[in-house]
Amino acid sequence: MPELPEVEAARRAIEENCLGKKIKRAIIANDSKVIEGVSSLDFESALLGKTIVSAHRKGKNLWLHLDSPPFPSFQFGMAGAIYIKGVAVTKYKRSAVKDNDEWPSKYSKFFVELDDGLELSFTDKRRFARVRLLKDPTSVPPISELGPDALFEPMTINEFTDSLSKKKIGIKALLLDQSYISGIGNWIADEVLYQARIHPLQICSSLSKENCATLHNCIKEVIQYAVEVDADCNRFPCDWLFHFRLLKKQLKLGQIVVSSLVIGYFILAKRSLARLLLTTSAYVPDLQKLSGTVATKAAGKPRKQASKKKGGDEAEDNVDDEDGVGDEPTNEEEESTKITKPKKGGNPRGRGKKPPMKRKAKESDDDDDDDDDDSGGNNDVSSEEDDEDPTEKGRKVKTNTSNKQAKTVKTSKRAVSSQDGKKPKRAK
Repeated sequence: MPELPEVEAARRAIEENCLGKKIKRAIIANDSKVIEGVSSLDFESALLGKTIVSAHRKGKNLWLHLDSPPFPSFQFGMAGAIYIKGVAVTKYKRSAVKDNDEWPSKYSKFFVELDDGLELSFTDKRRFARVRLLKDPTSVPPISELGPDALFEPMTINEFTDSLSKKKIGIKALLLDQSYISGIGNWIADEVLYQARIHPLQICSSLSKENCATLHNCIKEVIQYAVEVDADCNRFPCDWLFHFRLLKKQLKLGQIVVSSLVIGYFILAKRSLARLLLTTSAYVPDLQKLSGTVATKAAGKPRKQASKKKGGDEAEDNVDDEDGVGDEPTNEEEESTKITKPKKGGNPRGRGKKPPMKRKAKESDDDDDDDDDDSGGNNDVSSEEDDEDPTEKGRKVKTNTSNKQAKTVKTSKRAVSSQDGKKPKRAK
């Protein structure tokens, strides 16, 4: 995902190559999911003949200031990228410009040709980006809702320390919150926390002043360095976690020897609008340790996770649960805590209410594949299914049930009717 350094590299490329030039041709994709709030024809007509005066950025958002409004703005999303024909904008691994690429790309959403023949395109393969035409991009969401820019408007150490002392959530979740600091995404958050030796799930208010000062400095250094090299990941220091964060194997990071360690992974959940977004976090467990109450809670998690896996809960293939942090402590996700706790408490009551029905099912259905009960009720299936299965199984064992049991099963009428036609009527 493009983050602050990648978007800043795009802004600087536009600033160096496109300012003072007039737009003589525009092609806007007919894609209402990406092109928001305006038709492609109206967008094109609003651009023609306009001169690009400046390029601006806040967080991961970019907009062009023309000689008159409205102005095009770009929210990069998961895979948005700015291409300028003949100009290397960034060599970030997910948005690298290749000389042999189709031009303009079939994924182009915004394409303009300038009066000197230079061509600029904004592409998005995954369609999570948003391109808008706004009179004042800074006065409306999403830009108006952003926190201070991590590069242009950094907090002081005292401001940063004081703000963290009031936060009761995990540090990585806070760094990813664009209303707190704008521009930090997944790889930057993992990098700065690794360099500061802070666990991603450490509660903000539990961090010492020294931890806060170290993290503040790491954020500044990582972002400034990435921007200086135009987000070219090949020029990032060899001991950065960035180069290894998606690899599950033993490592040696430059001068920092961690050959006996492995990178740990877990899924960090965060809620954005109506969607639940899952973000893979990478960290080095032996260097980034949890402390305080969070560590105590995490220590009790492995047994529960093991029992969940027995119930077939193995969807998170890329998560390393060896250190007991595969499912992060629920301090960060209050909503998920509210959802999972009732399930754990609900199933035992359901089983306690109808023990005879369960016995019937087990005695009568030898061929059934319901092995989930062996896990001790650890699978997250609702108790409604337990109520339905016995009645369905009861249909298969009609001849083995007594007349008293038949009164509780409506469908047993057909099984008993062959023996005594009057009894089914009485059972009503």
